[in-house]
Amino acid sequence: MKVESQLAEFVCTLRAADVSAPAQRVLRHMLMAVCGTALAGAEEDGIAALRTLLRERGGAPQATAFVFGDRLPAAAAARFNGTLCRALDYCDAMAPGPHIGSSLLPAALAAAELAGGCSGADFMAALAAGAELSSRLNLSESQYDGFDPTGVLVVFAATAAAARVLKLNTAQTLNALALAFNRCGGSFQSNVDGTLAVRMVQGWVAETGVDCAQLAQRGVTGPPNFIGGHYGYAHLYGRGRFDIDAVHRDLGSEWRLQRVVFKKFPSCGVTQGVTELALSLVHDEGLVPEHVQRALVRLPPYAHKLVGHAFRIGNNPRVDAQFNAGYCVANAIQRRASKLAHFAPEQVHDAAVAALIERIDVVADEAMNARGHTAVDLEVTTTGGRVLKRALDIAPGFPGAELTDAQHRARFEDCLAYAPHALPAAQTQRLIDAIEHVDVLDDARALAGLLVAPRLD
Repeated sequence: MKVESQLAEFVCTLRAADVSAPAQRVLRHMLMAVCGTALAGAEEDGIAALRTLLRERGGAPQATAFVFGDRLPAAAAARFNGTLCRALDYCDAMAPGPHIGSSLLPAALAAAELAGGCSGADFMAALAAGAELSSRLNLSESQYDGFDPTGVLVVFAATAAAARVLKLNTAQTLNALALAFNRCGGSFQSNVDGTLAVRMVQGWVAETGVDCAQLAQRGVTGPPNFIGGHYGYAHLYGRGRFDIDAVHRDLGSEWRLQRVVFKKFPSCGVTQGVTELALSLVHDEGLVPEHVQRALVRLPPYAHKLVGHAFRIGNNPRVDAQFNAGYCVANAIQRRASKLAHFAPEQVHDAAVAALIERIDVVADEAMNARGHTAVDLEVTTTGGRVLKRALDIAPGFPGAELTDAQHRARFEDCLAYAPHALPAAQTQRLIDAIEHVDVLDDARALAGLLVAPRLD
């Protein structure tokens, strides 16, 4: 059986009981991360504009917009919710850059509402199938080479989940995934230039998942050799260096979704390590801004291209700050923490932080490639002549340095504290309970209702 058919069959036949306990734990953490960022991101730039546009377009009231409760066509709801979940860039991720959960959950929930319901067990299976399939198709930094990994890869996760919830058969699921292949795209230039396109790509991916599942359900076909064909995924994006056999090796027994990353700090994944190092100097050495004469950050070249440029504030200050190593270091030293509120526009414009950034140099070091995707060195020369050095290879939240349950809960609570439309305490607790026991919910659609804030227009 070809790899494409094996993946389609896996999506259709996987049961929640087949998913290992560690993999289920990752999925629950993913749900908590995505639900938290959805609540926190409701008033971020671009969200109101997208909501207005989708409401103006109208259509069948099939699925729920998170926070606001609008009823939209299923694909439109998935698009809005995916954009909302990524608006703060504090959701789950995976090296070297795809964000799975922020499209996976919106697509699966929109499909559940479209289908008229979905048991918790089937919903867990859909999430697992989507996350695992995309994890197995993930590429290296050099293969993406500037493509946005979310736009290229996560279309398969969203489509697989939607197809499973809508109960497509194997042939239909194969076509849905094949159609999704034709929607791969997106560029990291959006991130480098600090634009809202970063979060919009996430919404497009979620929308694509629902669209492709619905099209395949109605008999629309896609290229069945979308991975291994002459012009398939392995050739176009894998650049001839993609191991097709590895995609289906140990499928269903080895869970690669366990490579998902959960950020400790609300900024780009490759700034997690340098933020951790800066905070270690703050707490261990008593470092304060006035003691910093000069700081030097060394990053691998791929990370440097994303976050090593000179700091500048454009039209989207939060994105500018999240994707800049200098800002993340200065923020950590100046504020002795790194929280969502520290990336709000008024905080990004803080003159004290700007003055400290001027004393921070960020350079690329090709030798660091051997140490891994998140390797970073930080060297601070103090006004007293001391040279403080810190280094790490694995950033917090990445495989090998996983967050604790308490740290996951702290992330979620930071989101709740930042959320512009607070949920009542009782509703928050019901949401937490639903996430913890998602596999035994009578109907997964309950999650959509729990993510709507009371009394919003």
